[in-house]
Amino acid sequence: MDPVVHLLVVQAYNNAWANHRLLRACMRLDHAQLGAKGTSFFPSIKATLDHIVTVDWFYVAAIERGLAGLPVDPDGRKCFDPEEPFDDARALADVQHEVDARLIALCEALDPAALAQTITIPWRTIGHETTLRVLMHLFEHQIHHRGQAHAMLAGTTVAPPQLDEFYCAGDAPLRAVDFAELGWTELMIWD
Repeated sequence: MDPVVHLLVVQAYNNAWANHRLLRACMRLDHAQLGAKGTSFFPSIKATLDHIVTVDWFYVAAIERGLAGLPVDPDGRKCFDPEEPFDDARALADVQHEVDARLIALCEALDPAALAQTITIPWRTIGHETTLRVLMHLFEHQIHHRGQAHAMLAGTTVAPPQLDEFYCAGDAPLRAVDFAELGWTELMIWD
């Protein structure tokens, strides 16, 4: 596999793993804690998690359409209506896992030519970016907002999970339970 493509595949798995850990912790919050006002860009853990999934829907759909040679979806921004589509962490976790699986599959199907392909993005005005740039933006967006939700979680009765044990081989035992829950193996990601 091309090394840049492999890096994106590994990043997509890391993204899904971090979402899994964070959402599993958030599912232990009661409704009041999940929606409680916090200090961050979005006013609550729930609003932050809703934002992560709706932005994932937006960009993953745009990349899928672009790589398939389909025109831009004129209704591509419909995923933001409503801005907070989920009222509980379980439902949110289910759809986050689905879009994470789509992102992994998308990255696994890439080749170097696809990385340079121009993707049309239905922002408020139509934008054009390469697949590689859109993916890098999406991963950074995830990290940024997961960090905010993680920090707000520290102010609840649920301890925030460790999210930085993915890349080091020596940390494999620390993610073994998560990988089993996700149906993954180390070999599947790193081979």
